[in-house]
Amino acid sequence: MSLTASLSGFFSRHAGAASQSEASRAVRRLMRPLGQPRELDPLLIWSAAALLLLGLIMVFSASIATAEGSRSFSYQPAYFLIRHTVFLAIGVIAGVVVFQVPMRTWQEIAPWLFIAGVVLLLVVLIPHVGRDVNGARRWLPLGVVNLQPSELMKLFAALYAADYTVRKLPYMGSFKKGFAPMAAVILFVGFLLLKEPDFGAFVVITAIAFGILFLGGINVRLFVLLAVVAAVGFVLLITFSEYRRQRILGFMDPWQDAYGKGYQLSHALIAFGRGEWFGVGLGGSIEKLFYLPEAHTDFLLAVIAEELGFAGVFTVVVLFGILIHRAFAIGKQALVLERTYAALVAQGIGIWIGVQSFINMGVNMGLLPTKGLTLPLMSFGGSGILANCVALAILLRIDWENRQITRGGNA
Repeated sequence: MSLTASLSGFFSRHAGAASQSEASRAVRRLMRPLGQPRELDPLLIWSAAALLLLGLIMVFSASIATAEGSRSFSYQPAYFLIRHTVFLAIGVIAGVVVFQVPMRTWQEIAPWLFIAGVVLLLVVLIPHVGRDVNGARRWLPLGVVNLQPSELMKLFAALYAADYTVRKLPYMGSFKKGFAPMAAVILFVGFLLLKEPDFGAFVVITAIAFGILFLGGINVRLFVLLAVVAAVGFVLLITFSEYRRQRILGFMDPWQDAYGKGYQLSHALIAFGRGEWFGVGLGGSIEKLFYLPEAHTDFLLAVIAEELGFAGVFTVVVLFGILIHRAFAIGKQALVLERTYAALVAQGIGIWIGVQSFINMGVNMGLLPTKGLTLPLMSFGGSGILANCVALAILLRIDWENRQITRGGNA
């Protein structure tokens, strides 16, 4: 007799015949932690795993010269590989833990997580507390690692915006009750991010929050008004910021000042040009040899293009496309099951990964002005990897709960 059957019989004898079904459900819940297999979305899992693994390989390839040639990294070629592996391990462990948390719990704590994120954004701006790197104060030093609050804020924004939309569904057509409160909150978060400054994170968080509002049924005229106001606001931010203006000028013609404001983009384009169809071979990049800045973070795709060519870049784009498609498909299924909060969170995560990867790829290819945004799941960075892994775990949890409800079980 199996362990499950034995436990069912024990509970049934002591609970009575009328509660046999409840006893069986209790046994199934008890058996889950003991390794009972759970069916999950294979496309989502394998596309995410492929991006994480390819990112690990390419981070190592792109960072060897930097690590080996710098005293700051102890002249160890595998310095970034070891740290990135540790970050991945922490992210996967965090994901396994997060997967156990029901979506109703995430909805309950979403406002508190958002408040915690705002507090971290305030703390990082305190002199001698936040760490300055290249003129930006975006990190909180935690001993051997640095925490980047803006990366966690992207996740918190998706969770909170979904909760806000569900609570305000009857007022989605109202500017005062539906739109204005969220706009005020996001503007405050944006103010804190621009003080760091982190314009890229501001753009992504704005896209997440208002994308969720749009999916939640906000009045179309309000959304169009938002788009116009946002466009004007971003133009003003660029106009009144000297370094942003220089980035736009460098983007328009990087070759005019290839050793100045166009330096990063010109070398990224050289990397793409050298890669051609199938690349120069893994490890064969020239641009990563102290020519291309941030080769293992913001410009990782340029190294992929040089070493793996068009085929490598196309593979990355396809993998991201699959992952984003599955996020929206899982959200659509949750909506069919009348799980509005879960649906909006899933699609918010899809918006996050989609917008950030699109901006990073556009910057690397010279289609968008240079911006300090990493490639999700792939670029080096502990906070980003942790936030991405937790987001994927929540997405898998939504999918798992969808399947349980569809089969008639309890999520």
